[in-house]
Amino acid sequence: MTNALTIGERIAWYRRRRGVPQEVLAGRVGRTTDWLSKVENNRIDLDRLSVIRNVADALDISVGDLIGEPTLLDWNSEGGMRTVPALRATLMDYRQLSPLLATPSCDAEPINLDDLRREVEAVFDAYQASRYGFVAGRVPLLLADAVQAVQTHGAQAHRLRALSYQAATSLLTKLGESDLAWIATERGLAAAQQTGDPVILGSLLRSVVHALLSTGRYAPAVQLTEAAAGVLHPELPRGNRTMLSIYGSLFLAGSIAAARTNDRQRTHDFLREAHGMAQRLGADANHMWTAFDPTNVKIHRVATAMELGDVQVAVDLGPTIDTSGLPIERQVRHSLEVARALSAWNKTDQALAVVLDAEQRAREQVRHHYLSRQLVLTWMRRQRTKPSHALASLAQRLNLE
Repeated sequence: MTNALTIGERIAWYRRRRGVPQEVLAGRVGRTTDWLSKVENNRIDLDRLSVIRNVADALDISVGDLIGEPTLLDWNSEGGMRTVPALRATLMDYRQLSPLLATPSCDAEPINLDDLRREVEAVFDAYQASRYGFVAGRVPLLLADAVQAVQTHGAQAHRLRALSYQAATSLLTKLGESDLAWIATERGLAAAQQTGDPVILGSLLRSVVHALLSTGRYAPAVQLTEAAAGVLHPELPRGNRTMLSIYGSLFLAGSIAAARTNDRQRTHDFLREAHGMAQRLGADANHMWTAFDPTNVKIHRVATAMELGDVQVAVDLGPTIDTSGLPIERQVRHSLEVARALSAWNKTDQALAVVLDAEQRAREQVRHHYLSRQLVLTWMRRQRTKPSHALASLAQRLNLE
């Protein structure tokens, strides 16, 4: 298997390996043989994760096997040559299991909490700027320092340890390393529970929802959204703007999960809850790196519309949203959603222009997101003549040739 296969081609590959005829697989997912044939031959876009999940279940494989998100993070001057393997080694280090097992060298200076706090902030800021190489290079050291800090500073350090694991989870889910992301978020939640701080707990609960989404466990993500909301809701009357942001962004993550289970009512209920929190906040904000604000609620309306198959809604609303006030990561993620909607509406040239603009703002994010890669692969396969220079060049930069 290579990264240069569309989702349809991957389905065909796994189906043949399983020895399953087209008509049998089509029947298992409640579709016609003609539909499956067109999917495997790239004549139909398979861009709804709920459908992809059904096919993956029928083939007894993971969603990631079909999406084929690459984990070969590019080397660059910010991250150097230590990327995901270094982070994996850190998470698998027995000293990360408990602060009791951390063994700092005798001549090592105690971890300064102010320095550690600044490092956490730098990593989250870089993630929101889509500087994945920087994050991958810094998180392993951050996790090691955070564990040591708990030995010296106790409860004060648990907050930073929880956020360090959340930063690791955010990166790993973006890169498709869902199993590692689950390890990171589980440890982060355990640290958050040690803080007694509902804001930190809420932030990590939201992180668990994202980790569930990355593994294709959409129904549990919906259930967790509701359970977490029950835990956090009593804090709202005395909560500050950060708590409102955490609570609202929890429902945004939950709305994606609900949409991927084709639950329209819950999707709309979750978006309504998020909208209510955004209205209480008023202006755009980025408390605790949530990027939660009225604009983010709007872009989730577009994303959930696409997951539910409401392409016209996404095409009409998506391009009208001004995301310039949001972090780069949010801007570009929305751009890819708009490109997906335009492509589904056979507006390939416009979709390509959107992806090229997104690449200018966040090359690493576009390089590693399954949406951009699958869009470009599909466009290349459908070319009856030589592809345009812009499309061919983009495919080359994404290593899809």
